[in-house]
Amino acid sequence: LVEILSYHQVMPTYLDFMFVFGAQSDPTDLRFGGFREQVMMKKDTAEGLSIPELGRSGRQFQLCYNLKGVSFKQSDNDNFNHDEWSIRQAAVYHQFDVAHGTALWIVTKGRLDLQERYRDLTGANGRPEDRSFSTLENCFRSSLAPHLLFSHWATEDWRWYIRWLESSSMAIYGPRGPGYAHREYKAFDLQDMQYWQDKTSEAVMVLESNVDVIRAIQKFYFDLKQHHDFPQSIKEQCGDDLTTFDSHLREVVNNFKMQISRAKLLAGIIRDRKELILQHLQGQASERTEELNKNLEREAIVMRIITIVTLIYLPATFVSTFFSTDVVKYQNQGTAPGNGIFSSTALYRWLQVALPLTAVTLLVAWATYKITKSTRQKSKRIRDIEKNPEQQPKAPSGRSPKDPAHLNVRVGWPFVRRLLKASRGCNWTRKASVEKPSGLP
Repeated sequence: LVEILSYHQVMPTYLDFMFVFGAQSDPTDLRFGGFREQVMMKKDTAEGLSIPELGRSGRQFQLCYNLKGVSFKQSDNDNFNHDEWSIRQAAVYHQFDVAHGTALWIVTKGRLDLQERYRDLTGANGRPEDRSFSTLENCFRSSLAPHLLFSHWATEDWRWYIRWLESSSMAIYGPRGPGYAHREYKAFDLQDMQYWQDKTSEAVMVLESNVDVIRAIQKFYFDLKQHHDFPQSIKEQCGDDLTTFDSHLREVVNNFKMQISRAKLLAGIIRDRKELILQHLQGQASERTEELNKNLEREAIVMRIITIVTLIYLPATFVSTFFSTDVVKYQNQGTAPGNGIFSSTALYRWLQVALPLTAVTLLVAWATYKITKSTRQKSKRIRDIEKNPEQQPKAPSGRSPKDPAHLNVRVGWPFVRRLLKASRGCNWTRKASVEKPSGLP
């Protein structure tokens, strides 16, 4: 390879495009692209590079670039989304001698599809102007066709590739809730949408890179036509060919722009669908939380019922246990065993103790609940006043806002205790005044 590139005096920057290729599991350097050129057409600077025996005058221009196309690899009959596509690169090098009309093409690409197309282009079935090399002008004219060949290759199958991306799984619109059909999403669905968004963004980047390269080729040949050292015969006889060549490249650019618009729109849609899936996931989490709260509420009701029943039966259980001991006896120990003796006195004593004790237990439970509720409300009121001091309630007429009696009514004794604790270090002077009751001497 070194001998071939050295013999043909290939520009060194072409190696950057060749290093992209090699054995690899996934395509690398898809973000790498560009266009390089080198023009040497002055007669005084070309004498040292002239080799007439090899058809080299030293007056030449050379350029290299890479284009990226997409190709279908493998189909999956079970799931259309599992089809395999591959983005492939092609590195192109071209050299043209403006004095002898000799041209050199080096194309680096996996597989031989471009080589077969080039053979068809210059073969017996190709157009005469693309395989005519009799004059300098014909050689230059025929050198334009391969650029169009490579450009059209880069535009193929992008339409179907973006259509495949558009068929990716999307979120489902519509209301949610009982009676409506909707899909239950998982975290995998969000990752799947991210995968499709990455694929779409990659396609946009590749298409924009191709557009930049095609425009660089257009600009290069436009500037070449304006170059004062470019042969005048080529300018005159190949002017229409350069115009046609430029129009074909504009069509290629327009095709790429259309696919870029589709891909960008798809990327925006996928981004919105990701947000929709995220909202669905949050809604599903809220539904599960609501269902859990309902279950906890039902369990709390059951526990409350059990607690009330326990409070009712607890005194009677205690009394029954108490009367079953040896402390109280209503039968003689010497009584013969039989069917048992009913004792109204024992029942009367049991009711006398059990019913009042049950009432006292329920009363104590109710009082504990009310005290706890009142304490919770007072604590909440104190926290609200501490957060918003300007919203502290006004004292009744005739009382100071710092009057402990007023604070006890409004916020409770805990706040008063903190206030008195804070004022321990202050010296207070109190004057006791005793008013004489009216009517006394």
